[in-house]
Amino acid sequence: MISTNPLAPLDDDKFHEECGVFGIFGSEDAAAMAALGLHALQHRGQESAGIVAYDGKHFNAHRDLGHVGDIFSSEEVMARLAGRAAIGHNRYSTTGETALRNVQPLFADLSLGGFALAHNGNLTNARHLRRQLVNQGAIFQSTSDTEAILHLIATSEAGSLIDRIIAALRQVEGAYSLVAMSSNCIFAVRDPMGVRPLVLGRLGNAYVVTSETCALDIIGAEFVRDIEAGELVVLDESGVHSLRPFPPAPRRPCIFEYIYFARPDSMMEGISIYETRKRIGAVLSEESGIDADVVIPVPDSGVPGAIGYSERSGIPFELGIIRNHYVGRTFIEPGQQIRNLGVKLKHNANRRYIEGKRVILVDDSIVRGTTSVKIVEMVRAAGATEVHMRIAAPPTTHSCFYGIDTPERSELLASSMDVEAMARHIGVDSLAFISIDGLYRAMGEPGRDAALPKFCDACFTGDYPIRLTDFEGHNEPAQLSLLAERA
Repeated sequence: MISTNPLAPLDDDKFHEECGVFGIFGSEDAAAMAALGLHALQHRGQESAGIVAYDGKHFNAHRDLGHVGDIFSSEEVMARLAGRAAIGHNRYSTTGETALRNVQPLFADLSLGGFALAHNGNLTNARHLRRQLVNQGAIFQSTSDTEAILHLIATSEAGSLIDRIIAALRQVEGAYSLVAMSSNCIFAVRDPMGVRPLVLGRLGNAYVVTSETCALDIIGAEFVRDIEAGELVVLDESGVHSLRPFPPAPRRPCIFEYIYFARPDSMMEGISIYETRKRIGAVLSEESGIDADVVIPVPDSGVPGAIGYSERSGIPFELGIIRNHYVGRTFIEPGQQIRNLGVKLKHNANRRYIEGKRVILVDDSIVRGTTSVKIVEMVRAAGATEVHMRIAAPPTTHSCFYGIDTPERSELLASSMDVEAMARHIGVDSLAFISIDGLYRAMGEPGRDAALPKFCDACFTGDYPIRLTDFEGHNEPAQLSLLAERA
C-alpha cells in the first residue's frame, strides 16, 4: 500500500521488505542473541521490533515501536527477558495503523500452553480466513494477517501442538517464513514454494533460525543450511528435527531478495548476494552499454551493480552521489519547503566527479520514479553533460502480494509507461533495464523458463505462483487492506 505516513515523501522511493525473524534455542543469553540478530536484520523492518523469551516458567516479552538499538538498549529491559530460548521480529508496514498491538512476536495462552509467533511474508487468503474465524466467534486483537494463524492453531482439533500447527498451515495460502516458540521448543517453517528466506545456524550447543545469514554472523554462529521450501524444523533439547508436512511444490524463492532486499553480505540458497548483484551489473552492461565517462551508483543499493557494470564496461566507477546515513525518516516537521528539498536530505552530488562528465547512473529498481527524477535533476545541476540511467532489475509492472510493500499497480511507473516514456519522465538521455532473461543469467540460469521459472518474479511478469484468494473476482488485484495487514 502507498504509505499514509506524512513523512513518506522524504523516504526513498523504494520497495520495503516486510519483516525479519530470529529464533534461538539453548543459549543462556538467548534474548541478547536475538536482539543482536534483529539488529543485523534491521534493513528488513524499521517500524518496530519485539522479543519473547522463555525462562522455564514464564514467557517474557518486550515489544515497541522504533529501531532495535533503541528498543533493546536498556539493561533493565534485557534483564526481564531471561531464558534459554527466545524469538524476535522486525516489522515494516505501511498498511493499517502503526500501533503496539501489531508488533510481533504475537503471543497467546493456548489450551496446550503459551505460544509466541513471528511471521515474515503475507497470507493471500487472510481476509477469507479472518471472516471465517470471526463468524466462528474469534476475537482479533490486531490487524495483522499473522493473527489468523494463531486462531487456526488455537481452534484446531488436532492433538499435539505440532499437529495443530500443521493443520493450521494447511489452511493458509501465501508466502511465509514463521518462527514460533512454546515452553519446550522452537518451530521454524517455510512455505511450500520457499518464497521468503529462512536459514538454520548453530552457536555452540544452541541452534538458531533466522531470515538471513548476516544475523548468524553478528553473533558468531555457524551457518548450517537453508531451511528448505515446505520444511518444518523443530529445535528442542535433543537437537534439530525436520518434518515435511506439505505436498511437494516447485520452489520459487523471491528474486527481489537477490536484487535488493537481502543484505549484500548474506548468502541465500548457497548464492552470495553481493556477487549476484555484481553479476547483474555486468549483464546490464552487456545488454545496454553506452559510451560514457563515469559509472555512478545511486547509493547504497546501486553500489554492487554499478561495480559490476564498471568492471565489465571498463568505464571508471566513482561515488558521485554521497548518502547521508543519519537522517532517518526526517529530523524536522516536513513542511512544504522541506518537502521540496526532497532527496537532498539523503543524497548530495559529489560535483568534482560529475561536472563535465557523461554519467551512467546505476540503481536497483524504479518504483514510482519520484526519487529518480530528483536524483537526475541533482546530477544535471552538478554539471553532467549527459545522464544515462541503467536499472539492475526488469521494469516493475505488478504489485507484490507475498510480503513486500509495494504501491498499487497504477502507481508503478512501468505499469503505465514504456521505457521511452519513462526516460522522458525521469529526464535522462537514455534509460535501460536488465532483461528478465538477463536477470536469470546473472542468477546462474540459462534464462527464464516460462513453463517452470526458478524464482518468484511476479513483480516483473505478473506470473503469481500462489493463489490470490482474497482478490479473486477483481479485474485488477489491489493491495491488502487494513484487515489483511502483511507481516
